[in-house]
Amino acid sequence: MDNTFSTYKIDDRSLIAFIKREIHNLALQIGFTPHRAAETDIIVAELTSNLIKYANGGELLYRAHLENDQNQIEIYCLDKGVGFENVAKIMNDGYSSSNTLGHGLGSIKRLSNDFQIYSIRNWGCVQYVKICERLDITLPQLKSGLNYTTIAVNYPGEKLCGDGYYVKHSNKGFQIFVGDGLGHGESANEAVEAAIKVFRQTIEWEPASILREIHTKVKKTRGLVATIASVDYKSEVWNICGIGNINTRIYNGLENKTYTPYNGIIGHNIPRTLNSTIVPYKKHQIIIMHSDGLRTRWSLNDLTSIFKQSPGIIAASLFKENIRGTDDATILAGKIF
Repeated sequence: MDNTFSTYKIDDRSLIAFIKREIHNLALQIGFTPHRAAETDIIVAELTSNLIKYANGGELLYRAHLENDQNQIEIYCLDKGVGFENVAKIMNDGYSSSNTLGHGLGSIKRLSNDFQIYSIRNWGCVQYVKICERLDITLPQLKSGLNYTTIAVNYPGEKLCGDGYYVKHSNKGFQIFVGDGLGHGESANEAVEAAIKVFRQTIEWEPASILREIHTKVKKTRGLVATIASVDYKSEVWNICGIGNINTRIYNGLENKTYTPYNGIIGHNIPRTLNSTIVPYKKHQIIIMHSDGLRTRWSLNDLTSIFKQSPGIIAASLFKENIRGTDDATILAGKIF
């Protein structure tokens, strides 16, 4: 199952029926009952019609995803409308901002397994919906360590994504890989998938050593840029090393540091000397890693109360404001618990 999101700009009511049918068919394809697929229809209809009514359009991202042995559909709904000042208030059944019945958001909350809204007045709104095969499935509680979400979309018109990511967990700690094959489409995808295969199988721990191993094994591909961030629980440090233009930033509260990668192309030419940046690993840190499909001039400090939000809302908010739309785009947001 592909981990990338399909994305649609919604600026016309005529698109709603098409998108609803596409997600309905996807739900049946991954094993939803007809009844659960019909509930999914209601959610999609509410999200998309609200985009037209209240925000003059926006963007819908969706994917089928397997998590904890459960098939699910995930949807992000992004807009640049007037936004809401009191999210808790609008989540109540019966509330309306336009003299309608106002059951829409309440019904989304009732029919989904997870529903989150983040909004700022005159900035717009990010909504996230998770729909599992059954409504009575309880989502697992967060464990200590890394809680992360990744949003990846293809270059417009391409069937394969040239970006890739993978997270490995062990008793020692965890390792994050984010890569971007040169260009886009099939050849870029081949390069990044070859790198991920090496990353998954390697017994190396140091990011610099892993990057060297990847370099030797992807020379027949187009090449890629990538950054690896490893955490060792025992020594309580991050080891971060990258080659090329993956943007990596770690927030400690309001303060943040951007980690500068080395110049080069993995598989073609990399520096002889590669050293990891070593920084303390602490609870409540936020790590953001993204490809150059997103602009780099952003700050979480510009988004009111964003540090309280889930990794998915953080990733989607940055995606909404910074997507270039001219390349594959991947953003990984993680919080340390």
